[in-house]
Amino acid sequence: MIGSATITLTIAAFVMTVILILWRPKDMNEAIPATGGAILVLLSGSVSFADLLQITDTISDAAITIMATIVMAIVLESFGFFQWAAEGLMARAKGSGIRLFWYVNLLCFLMTLFFNNDGSIMITTPILLIVLENLGLKNHQKIPYLLSGALIATASSAPIGVSNIVNLIALKMVGMDLYMHTLMMFIPSTLGLIVFLLLLFLCFYRILPKKLPLNGIGPRKHPLNNVKLPKTLPAIKDRTKFMRNILLFVFMVRISLFIASYYGIPVSIVAVLGSTVLLAWRWLYLKISPVDMVKKTPWHILVFAFGMYVIIFGLNNIGLTHILVSAFKPLVSGDLLNGSLLMGALVTLLSTLVNNHPALMIGTLTLTGMELDPLTLKVTYLASVVGSDLGALLLPIGTLASLIWLHILKQHKVKMSWKDYCKVTFITIPPALIFTLICLAFWVYWIY
Repeated sequence: MIGSATITLTIAAFVMTVILILWRPKDMNEAIPATGGAILVLLSGSVSFADLLQITDTISDAAITIMATIVMAIVLESFGFFQWAAEGLMARAKGSGIRLFWYVNLLCFLMTLFFNNDGSIMITTPILLIVLENLGLKNHQKIPYLLSGALIATASSAPIGVSNIVNLIALKMVGMDLYMHTLMMFIPSTLGLIVFLLLLFLCFYRILPKKLPLNGIGPRKHPLNNVKLPKTLPAIKDRTKFMRNILLFVFMVRISLFIASYYGIPVSIVAVLGSTVLLAWRWLYLKISPVDMVKKTPWHILVFAFGMYVIIFGLNNIGLTHILVSAFKPLVSGDLLNGSLLMGALVTLLSTLVNNHPALMIGTLTLTGMELDPLTLKVTYLASVVGSDLGALLLPIGTLASLIWLHILKQHKVKMSWKDYCKVTFITIPPALIFTLICLAFWVYWIY
């Protein structure tokens, strides 16, 4: 029997953790409040040491996969891959601000698909800032590229479950593999992303520069040619061929994750093997030892994910999900479309209030307690993912990626107010979210 003190301490731990994550006083790392909240939950007694073993088993494969993916991204940065990609997109823009808009968002979409949403934000935003600064664009002209790129990068973690750590954790909780997730989710969420991008384009069309000011740079050159990039690029004889080979290898690793998942092989094994090969490749070409990964890898993501899951597990143990199950089971059990719209809206609301990491975990634990039939469980879970990855973008505090993005902008003195952000998201996200949730229900109904 859980006492009132346990309930009070667990709720207090959750509230304080969320406040500190969103506030981030003195740029506090998000892992610190998550760890403090987890310790308080453990001391309260709502989570036992036996529960910790279950939590470790639940998140370990997802955490290792994401960390291996981040290692791959860091290795590719050493090769100069992202600068090379930005240079190629800039060259293809051919001086058109409209064309650049589409290429920027294509880059952000692909970076999330090949790596993960947080990594995509951290990789693409600094590159875009360099490009836009060198073009001489004013602050209000930079916003369409930066904001649309950040929104698309974050929302693009929905089509495949491997692009977001919380999605990977939740997948295991509902008993789905990556293959099943992609089969049911890729088409509707990609269609939703296209609608979302079109809405963003309509919002920004008037302020997008039709012709880019190339500052006297000749037509055969592009703005990155005379810019000092963050890192010195390695001397590779045929850079384009080399980068294409690297890209092909990363693509094969991503495909291998789905094959492994289909055959019941832990995807973390494939991810670690892929990152190990890339590390060896870098050692061979650049003579850089893998030891630097110890410093460069953001290990705090593991601590953050574990701490948040401990806190959410505590909320589950004190009866929060039982309350949600009682309230929503009669509504969700009706039909696929109703369940999709309801769970997407619920997780969107939770995400805008408390961030999408805890929101999706709460939503998934709630669904697993409803004793739904397998198909309804999968559809409502995928709707929760849409709410977590797309709906959560309504406010900047809805996702960790958005908070990281705002922090990067602040460091580079690019002004972005909540008003400017919400003027765009409140117009574009609701219709894109509803469209995606409807597509999801009808797509799954059609394939089954």
